[in-house]
Amino acid sequence: MKKLDLQLFAEAVQGKRLVYLYRVLSKAGTTAGATLAFTTENERTKSKDADTTETKDGSIRTPGAAEMEITATSILSVGDTLIDDLEKAMDKDELIEIWEANLSEPADAGDNKFKGMYFQGYITELSKSSPSDGFVEVSLTFGINGSGAAGDVTVTTEQQEVANYVFKDTTKQGA
Repeated sequence: MKKLDLQLFAEAVQGKRLVYLYRVLSKAGTTAGATLAFTTENERTKSKDADTTETKDGSIRTPGAAEMEITATSILSVGDTLIDDLEKAMDKDELIEIWEANLSEPADAGDNKFKGMYFQGYITELSKSSPSDGFVEVSLTFGINGSGAAGDVTVTTEQQEVANYVFKDTTKQGA
C-alpha cells in the first residue's frame, strides 16, 4: 500500500485570518470583545526558562514555569475608543480578556464560531510611535496569566470584515 504525505495537501493559514479580540474584564457586562482597527501584526509567544545543575555525569535541566505574552501592533484610528480603554486599564492595573480566533477553522458549534483560545492578562507595555512620514502606530504587550483555554470563539460578521472582504450585493443596504 502506498502512503501519501498529507502535508502536501495542507493549507497554510494567512496571518490576517488569525484575529484577536480584546475587552477590559470589568466591562464584560456592557461591552463585547472588539478587534483593534488597522491591525498590522499580532504575536503570541510562550517561553520557559530552565535551571541547569551540573553533575558528574553532565548537566541536568529543570524547566521553570511557562510565561506567555501577546503583542499587537496597529495603526491608530481617528476616534478609537478601544485604545483609550486599554490605556486606562493599564493605568488602573485592570485585567484584560483576549480571544484568539482562527477564521480559517470554523467550529462545529454554529455560525460565526471559530476554533480559538481565551486568555486573561495585564497590559505590560503600550507605545505610540508617530513618524513624520507615516501613520501613528500603537504597540501593546499583554502579560498573560496562566496558559489560556481552548474553545470556540464567536466573531461577528462585522468583525470578520476586518480580516476579509464580505460579499455585499448591489441592492440598498439598511434603511
